[in-house]
Amino acid sequence: MNSRRPAVLVHGWRSHPGIWNRLAPVLSETGVPIWRFDYTAIQNAGTEAIALALQDYIHKQRRETGYAGPVDLVCHSMGTCIARYLLEVLDGSKQEEEVRLIVGIGPPNNGSALAELFNDPEQGPEVIRRLAGVFVPEDYDPGEDTIVQEFRPGSKIVLALRRAGTRDDIAYRLLLAANRTQTPAFFPAFGGRTWEIDPNGGWRTTYAGDGIVPHTDSYLPGARVDLLPEDPGSLARHPEHYCHIMLPRNPEVIARITALLKSSEGLPR
Repeated sequence: MNSRRPAVLVHGWRSHPGIWNRLAPVLSETGVPIWRFDYTAIQNAGTEAIALALQDYIHKQRRETGYAGPVDLVCHSMGTCIARYLLEVLDGSKQEEEVRLIVGIGPPNNGSALAELFNDPEQGPEVIRRLAGVFVPEDYDPGEDTIVQEFRPGSKIVLALRRAGTRDDIAYRLLLAANRTQTPAFFPAFGGRTWEIDPNGGWRTTYAGDGIVPHTDSYLPGARVDLLPEDPGSLARHPEHYCHIMLPRNPEVIARITALLKSSEGLPR
């Protein structure tokens, strides 16, 4: 039995476990056991069904490995919200799932402005056209996408997460990218900007985001935030490495995750 604390890797919406192909070898070299949760077969099943599948997967891994201690979760994008729904909504009152740390990479914790934008009758079709083949399929229809509908900011799922709140026994860390040099190549589909909902309920674009998820979607009370890149010069060399799609494979993100999983500083356990 490996007594080292495992890292549960949870991919995002319309993604797959292959996004961890650069992080996983680095973690393995440091001796961190890796549990890769794959929900590609049930991506349209809905948030609660996927969260329950994550719970089943963790329990199965515990049985097979004999590991009974706390785990860490590393999640990309919507995967963060799947993990939070399990831990805060489904398990929040019981707190039976032992988790030390959740690392969320570009998560839409407050609901997704882009999900709402997809459904906007005026802006939506053009936004989808720009993202076709980049972030969504060529024939994408948001009305048929359960997760997108469930993560519109006013949805029941988002409201349930907001009401549940974070858990005191879990540390939360957010890794967020920003286009600090306002470089169009950061995310060419939107000229380096990210769509967000303005305070009056309208639309605007910002450089405080990763091309897909603005910081206003991500911020979570009590969560510590790392804004990347630490050195703006990194954007001059490889701006595309900091967009939402590339973050799980970004060397700076991988280094931050590795350090967090090895550290116990500032964590509740």
